[in-house]
Amino acid sequence: MTIVDIAKESGYSVTTVSRVLNDRKDVSPEARKKIMEIVEAHGFVPNNNAKRLKQNTSKNILVLVKGTFNMLFASIIEEIQTVIDVTGYTVTVTYLDEDDNIGKEATRLCRERKPLGVLFLGGGKQDFGESVAKFDIPCVLVTTGAEGWELKNLSSVAIDDEAAAECAVDYLIQNGHRNIAELGGNLEISETAISRHKGYIKSLERHGIKWDERYYEKARFSFDSAYEAMTRLLEKDIPITAVFAISDVMAIGAIRAIRDKGLSVPDDISITGFDGTTLADYYNPKIVSIRQHHKDLAVRSVELLFNMIDLNKPATHEIIPFELTAGESVKKIL
Repeated sequence: MTIVDIAKESGYSVTTVSRVLNDRKDVSPEARKKIMEIVEAHGFVPNNNAKRLKQNTSKNILVLVKGTFNMLFASIIEEIQTVIDVTGYTVTVTYLDEDDNIGKEATRLCRERKPLGVLFLGGGKQDFGESVAKFDIPCVLVTTGAEGWELKNLSSVAIDDEAAAECAVDYLIQNGHRNIAELGGNLEISETAISRHKGYIKSLERHGIKWDERYYEKARFSFDSAYEAMTRLLEKDIPITAVFAISDVMAIGAIRAIRDKGLSVPDDISITGFDGTTLADYYNPKIVSIRQHHKDLAVRSVELLFNMIDLNKPATHEIIPFELTAGESVKKIL
């Protein structure tokens, strides 16, 4: 008997079974009772050491991560590994530069390692071209929606980036800010940057604020790149009372640049981040951010992948709710 068999017999998902076997607390008493009755009836004992030693590529799940400095991705990967740990599958994580084409690398790695499925963290439509369309293995794109891309083996789990960005900028405007700059990404290759930029523009226009391209600076998803981009913004002859950063990492790099110029956050310049990472919660000041629920993203991505692998279900695309977190990085102005 495998964990998939237990899931089928119990009527619960593979990830719920995994949480029970890992003695996780986020499981209802009813689910735990039913699953453990099946486990005990069949004498099922997860052999974690044997699973790690086996390393059978036919049972391997490949996780491809676009970007080497993404704290949200780190939290998602940790949760993915926890969920998959007792399933009989193994996990291989490979990191790529944020400017790499993740689809081309996936083609090469799948040819070499022959995984049973692939989880993509990051990437946009331009990454998933003709080569990925020919994949005959199940794939799930995490944090970017792929609905409408017409790739039959690619599911996706994400938040609505455009709506989330609009929500963050709305919050700044509601607090009296109208001179709002954006620290964004590469609009030529980043689907995430494009969607969040659209949300920024949409909020401005809805509130009667004309967008000025001088208020946009491109940065990589790193502290140093965001620091440099924020420095460029501050050197421009434009009034800035607030900044919308499209990641928490960018927000933190920007805050350092603002302080090094002798200014204060939020007294002189307010700032919002994106992702809702733990570091943003504990940074000083605590950063107002868009929280992506990493556990939900991880669990649903694994569930969709296993549904495709074990149950031959078609590609599915899901949107996970987001929330705007409270913080200390935004000041209300008149």
